[in-house]
Amino acid sequence: MISFTRTALVLASALWLSACASGPQPTPPPEPPPPAAAQAPAAPKTQALTAPLPPVSATPLKQPAPMQLVVQASAENPIVSFRLVFRSGSVDDPKGKEGLTALTAQLLAEGGTRKLSSAQLLEVLFPMAAELNVFPDKEFTTLSGRVHKDFLPRFLEIFTDVLLEPRYDPNEFERLRTDALNAVRNQLRNENDEELGKAALDALLYRGHPYEHFVGGTVQGLQSLTLDDVKAHARRIFTQDRLVIGLAGPVDDALKKSVTSRLSALPATGAPRVELPPVPVVPGRAVVIQKPTLSTAVSMGYVTPLRRGDPDFFPVAFALSYLGEHRQFHGVLFQELRERRGLNYGDYAYAEHFLEAPGTTYSRPNIARTQQDLTLWIRPVVPANAVFATHGAVYYLDRLVRQGMPREQFEVVRGFLMNYTRLWEQTDQRRLGYTIDSLFFGTPNFLEQYRKALSDMTPDSVQEAVRRRLRPDALSFVFVTQDAPALVNALKSQKVQPLSYASAKPLELLEVDKAIVQHPLSLQPDSIELIPASSFMEQ
Repeated sequence: MISFTRTALVLASALWLSACASGPQPTPPPEPPPPAAAQAPAAPKTQALTAPLPPVSATPLKQPAPMQLVVQASAENPIVSFRLVFRSGSVDDPKGKEGLTALTAQLLAEGGTRKLSSAQLLEVLFPMAAELNVFPDKEFTTLSGRVHKDFLPRFLEIFTDVLLEPRYDPNEFERLRTDALNAVRNQLRNENDEELGKAALDALLYRGHPYEHFVGGTVQGLQSLTLDDVKAHARRIFTQDRLVIGLAGPVDDALKKSVTSRLSALPATGAPRVELPPVPVVPGRAVVIQKPTLSTAVSMGYVTPLRRGDPDFFPVAFALSYLGEHRQFHGVLFQELRERRGLNYGDYAYAEHFLEAPGTTYSRPNIARTQQDLTLWIRPVVPANAVFATHGAVYYLDRLVRQGMPREQFEVVRGFLMNYTRLWEQTDQRRLGYTIDSLFFGTPNFLEQYRKALSDMTPDSVQEAVRRRLRPDALSFVFVTQDAPALVNALKSQKVQPLSYASAKPLELLEVDKAIVQHPLSLQPDSIELIPASSFMEQ
């Protein structure tokens, strides 16, 4: 099946970990008593930057050899997995042709080959139960496939032909370009407030940078594209010197030789890689996107030099898992904002750019970025409570920096991550993905390194890293809401309406609410912009 998404295999025994909104949810464990420090909180008097943050430079990722081969052989496994990772992404889109890389990748994967039309391609793959998927991102594009070994020769021909012998059917080009335009105009702008907020946060944090535009493109960029643009772009960016080849399953020398031999027909080189500029860290900005919606989605973050391979990466990732691991119950934000106050669906925090792998709660591999961002998400909240929820998230982030985490919770999170990280590598595709990412970050055996670091961490060592790296005062914000002018006024006034509860709440919670109300954001009133959703990613 050909698509932009692929449902990963999830262990049935791990389903209890997911906080997915569909279906009945497991009952969260009883809430631990709040730390003593929360009994009588004191709001800080200022949220100004104590020391300006320098721009985040584009320290180059490591560069593997052209067509470097990553093999994870398993003779007893009947499924062969392919993972071709090109260091090519939306940063390669020429100015005015935003979306070219994503459309090119999709046309290659879906548009047919010289021998097979798009419809025939599906007809051939279906009885094999084979998969062929493409995933473009900012700096990387991944073409993945898997098939039973009995169908390997035929599948290998098709899998490589989509790159080597693309059909470039004009009708398929128009169909897929129309789909891409609809993805921006209808899906991104109208159907998913959370994704809109995340894309807008990228655009805000990376303004003027090649990361700024949505991977799928802009309306005017997509409208400008031609089939000749796609043909030329494929030759420029899908080249041997940008490619890492991943193979898993019953892989032998004959298969390795066959794959590398066929892919050696790709152009040896193409366009030089884009040089990424430094990213200034400008705190206190906000974008409020107005659209018809019943709730308000909030995204916040800042660009950080912290990335895999930095000694502080693991302890900061640990601390943010304590604050809010993606779709998990144990996070402080989830427990405090959702469970104790009933504000919204979920609240999470991320030490590096996060894109959920379809069908899982885990991050997608092979979205490595030279310049990373640290983010927090507040999944849609009632508009009247949006400002309070935002102050609450920043309050708990600031409390983590100032006070650290209690010893009992430290041990709970460590135990959770020791096991949860094993689910991140449960499929051949994910293991290949992590191994290929490690080539670029210089982090061999990344997840084993993480588990080793977890065993060596102490509350003090984590707190030292947190104080070096987490900067609540550096945050910028994006809100997606219906009554944008009212929200802008509320943000500028810094007057937070306290929550009104339908039932009695513990005194200590009400005392924390008072501190949240008084806890200022780093927002600069003159840096708050209002943007209609209808104009977002227009050009």
